Order: sequence, then structure tokens, then C-alpha cells
Amino acid sequence: MSAPVSAIASTLENAFLRQRAAYFRDPYPNAAQRRAQLDRLIKTVLARQDEIASALDRDFGGRSKAEVRYAEILTSLRSLRHARRHLKQWMKSRPAPVPLPFQIARAWVMPQPLGVVGIVVPWNYPLFLTMGPIAAALAAGNRVMLKLSEFAPATSSVLAALFGETFPDEVVTVVEGDAEAAKAFVRLPFDHLLFTGSVAVGCQVMREASANLTPVTLELGGKSPVLVAADAELAAAAGSIVHGKFLAAGQTCIAPDYLLVPADRTEELVRALQAEIEKQYPRAAENPDYTSVINETQYARLSTYLDEARAAGVRMVETGAPRGCKLPPTLVIDPPDHLRLMQEEIFGPILPIKPYRTLEDAIRYINERPRPLVLYLFTRNPQVMDDVLKRTTSGGVAINDTLLQIAIEDLPFGGVGASGMGHYHGLSGFETFSKLKPVFRRGGFSLAASLRAPYGRLHDRVMRFLIRWW
Repeated sequence: MSAPVSAIASTLENAFLRQRAAYFRDPYPNAAQRRAQLDRLIKTVLARQDEIASALDRDFGGRSKAEVRYAEILTSLRSLRHARRHLKQWMKSRPAPVPLPFQIARAWVMPQPLGVVGIVVPWNYPLFLTMGPIAAALAAGNRVMLKLSEFAPATSSVLAALFGETFPDEVVTVVEGDAEAAKAFVRLPFDHLLFTGSVAVGCQVMREASANLTPVTLELGGKSPVLVAADAELAAAAGSIVHGKFLAAGQTCIAPDYLLVPADRTEELVRALQAEIEKQYPRAAENPDYTSVINETQYARLSTYLDEARAAGVRMVETGAPRGCKLPPTLVIDPPDHLRLMQEEIFGPILPIKPYRTLEDAIRYINERPRPLVLYLFTRNPQVMDDVLKRTTSGGVAINDTLLQIAIEDLPFGGVGASGMGHYHGLSGFETFSKLKPVFRRGGFSLAASLRAPYGRLHDRVMRFLIRWW
């Protein structure tokens, strides 16, 4: 039985107050302290990587260990090591020029820890979507509270133990529990809150955070399109698309959600996709390299999408029979836009393919819908690249590949509009979890003194000059 709501809120508030008090005792950890924290976390992740993979396999009822090492362990260590390597440079004050009328003076921007940061972690990539944000938050010198997902309980338990042996609670506090614990968590007066999850829950998080004027970073996903241009090399594109879509059985926020392909090349691409599915995930339902849908609720949702498409007479290419919660890759050819799988983020191994007549039609189709987290483009034509980049808006873009952009730590990661707000990764994450404090310091003599009252002839002459020339 879960604890009463009031008891949960009280426990979380006490944990928050302990972290806040610890922050005030040491509000500006030096570079060596921050590096030591990241070093400890790197060592613990390395020591527990097999345990993490086993926990994820239990939570999903089948999660490839190789996939976990590639998409969770490696990416997490990359984020932590990148932050450790660069944090001393990121911490430096950045000089700002001072205009002549305000001389003699200096100005600079000082990155300062915010204080206590909250991070809400989803179930689909619970390690990477913990370590990516926490790398930035610790590099910026903050205390961190983590809310782990109740839908990945085995992994959450391992992560709680991992952080418990790595840090005292006043540095990192781990919160488990159900939706009520999550609601109480986001109501805390954090100095910044990062949430990764669905659009619907993201709206709720933003409403709760607004009561404390807590700044939020929302990573929400949405329907990320793949635009296959007329000149695309379809065999190469199919390999990238299958990898990006069916890794983790499509349960990836940046997974391709649907394809736009020239009408006269649709069948060619369908054949290429089928060949790649057979190559990468043969007999998917029995293949240990292919991940299961996380639970029966999500499986039922995806099955409803397919049932609706069948009832509408839509052509589907199914690459095998389901087994348990393993749903083999399924292609849905030219589904009408009113179907749920074209209205909602799929977050599963179903790939709609929409033919288009002209590039203009494809760009219009994308722009008529909420702005996606990622736009994928396959083309060798520089003019097409330029046209699509300038005429569409998305959280990010990848050209001639999928997913890999998230592993580039020097690229800011984040959505726009319905797919989220704010950025993290690398320097962008450090700045998200810092106050970039502007500082102005005047010297012994001030030209600006001539601008003070009482206003007379000198003030008039100076103002005439500045208004005309400055």
C-alpha cells in the first residue's frame, strides 16, 4: 500500500530542505569537487553495467543486452566524461565588452550553480535519461533530486542503490514511487526542473511548476517525420530508418514516427525496409536482439492502432506474429490522417509510410502539424537540404542517418513548441542548470557621471553626440 499523499509530500519536502541547506553551506563547489563527483559516478556505472542490463531486461520482459550497452551504458558514460573533461572551461567567467560612455569599467558573465535541481526520468531509457541531465547538473555545481519511473521498478531499484553508494543524500536524492509521488515531486520549489515524457504529462508538470515559478525544461517527443527526398539512396536510407525506428522496439522519443516518400518510389522503399528488417531483426518475436513492448498497457494501445488501421482497410506489412509483448516491426502503407496512429505519438514498432507528389507537398504536410522533436531528411542534394532546413522548424535535424545526433554532446538537445522547451547536453546543459550572472564593476573614474542630474550644457552635448553616433 502506498503512503498517504500528505506523508509523501512531507517526506519530499524534508529531503528538498536538506539539499537546500547543504547548498547554502557550500554554494559554489570548485572544479575539483565537481570532477570528483563525476568520477565516482563513472566508476559506479562501470561496476554495475551488467546489473543495469539485467534489470532492464526484467522490466521490459526482454531487452537486448547489446542494445543496453550501446544505447544506455555507452551514451551515459559519454555524457559524464564529456562534462568532466570540459567543466573547468565552462566554469570560467566570460568577459563582456563595456561601451565607451560607461568606462572605466569591466563586465563579465559568471556561471553560478542554481541550487537544487529536479529531474523526472521516464521508463524507456532510464539510465541515459538520468545520466545525461545529471552530468550537466553536477558539472554546474548543483544538488539533484531524481524521480525515477515506477514503470521500470527493477532498474529504478538498481539506480537507487547506485546513487546511494556514490553520493550522500544531500548531493543526490533518489525518489521512487507512483504517480502521486511524481505529482508531489514536481510541486517542490526547485531552482530548475527537467522533465522527459509525454506531451500530456508535460503540460501537467508545467502547470504544477508554475505555482513556484520554477523554470522548466521539457523534453516531450511527438511525431518525428522522416522525409525521403526523390534523390535519396533508398537502400542506405532503409538501413538507417530501420535502426532508428526499431531500436528498443520504437520506444524512443527521437525515433522516426512516420515516413514521407515520393509516390513513385514507395514500393521500392517498402521492399528495402522489409529486407533491412529481416537483416537486422530476423524472427523478431524470438530474437533476443529485439526488445519487448514495456507492458501490457502499452501493447494494448499499439494493438488498438493496428486494429483501427485494419478496420479502415489500410494495407499493412507485418513481419511476423507477436509473442507475449513482443510486437514485430509493422509497416502501414498510406494510412488516412484521421487514424490514431497518425494523430498520436506511436512510441512503438509501427511505421506509417505516406506517399507525396512533390517536395512542396511534403514540407507543407510537416508544417501543418505540431513541431517535432527531430526531423530526419534523406537526400544528397544540397539545395533540398537548404530548402528543408530553412522552411521547417523542429527540435533538431539529422540528415542521412537517424538517432546519432543525440550522441553529439556539443549539439544542444531539446524540442520546440509541442515537442518541448529548453536544451541540455554538453555546454547547453551546463548553462541550463546555471545562473549566468551578469556582473558590472566600475573603476575609479566614470565617464557616465556626465549623464547624471543636474542636467546642463555638458549633458546636452553628450546626449546629442550619443544619440547621433553611438
